[in-house]
Amino acid sequence: MKAAILIQRWYRRYMARLEMRRRYTWNIFQSIEYAGEQDQLQLSSFFSFMLDNFTPLNDNEPDLISQLLDPVVDPWLERETCYQLIPVPESYCGPRISFPLSVSHTNLLLTAFKERQTLHARFVLQLLCETKKLLKQMPNVIHLSTSYAKEITICGDLHGRLDDLLLIFYKNGLPSADTPYVFNGDFVDRGKQSMEVVILLFAYLLLYPNHMHLNRGNHEDHIMNLRYGFTKEVMQKYKTHGREILQLFQDVFSFLPVATVIDAKVLVVHGGISDQTDLDFLSSIERCKVKSALRLPRRSLEQLDVSRSCGHIHRPRSTDRVRSTDRPRSCRSRRTPSHRKRHRVFSRQCSASSSSSSSSSSSSSSSLCSPRTPACISPQPCLSSPGAALSGDVLQVPYLDSLSSLSPPSPPQYEREWKQIVDILWSDPKPQDGCSPNTFRGGGCYFGPDVTRQLLLSHGLQLLIRSHECKQEGYELCHGGHVITIFSASNYYEEGSNRGAYVKLGRELVPRFYQYQVSHCTRKLTLTQRVRAAEGSALRALREKLFSYRSELMAGFLQHDQNNTGCISVSEWAQVLEAALRLDLPWRTLRPHLARLTPEGSVEYESCFKYMGPGISIPQVIPHLAETLVRYRSDLEIIFNIIDKDHSGLISVEEFRHTWRLFSAHLGVDLDDGAIDDLARSIDFNKDGSIDFTEFLEAFRVVHRLDKDQQHV
Repeated sequence: MKAAILIQRWYRRYMARLEMRRRYTWNIFQSIEYAGEQDQLQLSSFFSFMLDNFTPLNDNEPDLISQLLDPVVDPWLERETCYQLIPVPESYCGPRISFPLSVSHTNLLLTAFKERQTLHARFVLQLLCETKKLLKQMPNVIHLSTSYAKEITICGDLHGRLDDLLLIFYKNGLPSADTPYVFNGDFVDRGKQSMEVVILLFAYLLLYPNHMHLNRGNHEDHIMNLRYGFTKEVMQKYKTHGREILQLFQDVFSFLPVATVIDAKVLVVHGGISDQTDLDFLSSIERCKVKSALRLPRRSLEQLDVSRSCGHIHRPRSTDRVRSTDRPRSCRSRRTPSHRKRHRVFSRQCSASSSSSSSSSSSSSSSLCSPRTPACISPQPCLSSPGAALSGDVLQVPYLDSLSSLSPPSPPQYEREWKQIVDILWSDPKPQDGCSPNTFRGGGCYFGPDVTRQLLLSHGLQLLIRSHECKQEGYELCHGGHVITIFSASNYYEEGSNRGAYVKLGRELVPRFYQYQVSHCTRKLTLTQRVRAAEGSALRALREKLFSYRSELMAGFLQHDQNNTGCISVSEWAQVLEAALRLDLPWRTLRPHLARLTPEGSVEYESCFKYMGPGISIPQVIPHLAETLVRYRSDLEIIFNIIDKDHSGLISVEEFRHTWRLFSAHLGVDLDDGAIDDLARSIDFNKDGSIDFTEFLEAFRVVHRLDKDQQHV
């Protein structure tokens, strides 16, 4: 009996430690994911600023940023039969489809995609044109009834995971009159087969328009697609007509409905709601106007009585902001007198965060972060950080050197419409009452149980089903069971990291959940091996984050190490990491994986970076350039993709110089033309006058030398 009790205790402790590792691994993945989304929102705010305050970099072409944010639609695409001008060669051995679609066509697509075949560009454009025509006729909010089918299946995020979609169809049945579906957004990005996923969904939508329904997600957005992979995937698979396909996708995404109501009792939206969500108002707006929820509506300063408000303008001090004198000469010289007098871009940040966790619902609206500034290491709060508390009656005006606050007038109609869309696509639930800015993601709101009750009561609803968040079991209930989160992409972060799920609703509207996990090798691994694999991947991503913030971290460490001993206490080490990275992680628990302890119990803080470095060494034209490039690697890739129009991966040295002039204003890196040319020449390895940007990005990938040493051993 004693032996049995000892074994039982040991096993419980072992499982508890395993569960702890699983949870902090999950926290690392999720925190880094949300930080990336916040970076994307802040980069789009920077784009908006550049669009309104800087003239074209090249006198012979339109502004590069304008091409991204206000693209001119190719007149060729406006013709409904544009695809007919694209010939299909006899050598093409992929699937061939015609319209109207039939079951045999969708079966052909399924078989072809299982065999890794690619649909020809002509058929893709024709499919998108037909989908656009159908979506134009649909309302913003789709109303369904279970009286025509036994059950309706609701699926969450797929994110380009074709295997998950095929498994859902295998387990639950193909879309049909007897098996209706609602796919709740985020069909693309992150996964490697987004194109195949969205083509199948659109094909079934055309085949069964009354039984296949698609809600828009926050990743059905051309600016999000630049960072998270869909743009790159399309251009790689369709090198000849990729740009036309992307432009048509942008239109189709903007026509997707934003909500579905089942039996007038269940609301299905991608993200969530806010205390200002109004389904009646949402039904009346022109959703196609919001081609990107990340594109902030503009408002002119002339609408404000600036002279009356000047006395109330407050400019927070932040040494991390770009001062006007630090801007590159090329940017300063291009600003017109009218630009110096006023700034025309505004982002009204959702505030009204509750003063306590139990505060009642307060008036709140969408939030999008202003251009990101590096974190403040000092203990004083940085007023320009996304997490700073802001008054609900403050208009945030993103200057390059500061944030100025003005009392706003009542928002115009188009801004109210934009906020409704942003809240629907970006919001997340929280356990506390109230509605506050979603500062963790950078957009939308956190809505509490009281906000949920208020919306359900005002519209006679019983249940809110949403997606937008990865859950370890594929689904989660909150707000007393009135909010369901459903997520359908299994292995989202890492092989074995999470299950996928879908939910079915019958006439009694009682949700039934079905879980699954696509697996190629997971079943061969034990639970411990699966946790270890996911943990290793998460820790590598976290170490990369540490390296990219090395300068700020070292400055913070040295503030606590006045005698230059190389050691600080564990609490000081954790405090510096959280202040710089703002990831809200259990740093004390993670310390054994990130830094060494001395025999006295202090942290050797330089050991955080001992086994990490950039892919190659280049001449240091400015201090800490490698860490800067590693940190903003994704942002740089987006801007370079705008310049590299044919997505060949090659850009000229002159284009490289123009890019750095743009981005140095965003980063606050004071580089003159000579330093930029030195950097360009140092990475032009074959000296042909062009830069292979793919190799450039790889050069600034963080190398984990510790992993290599362990593999060698």
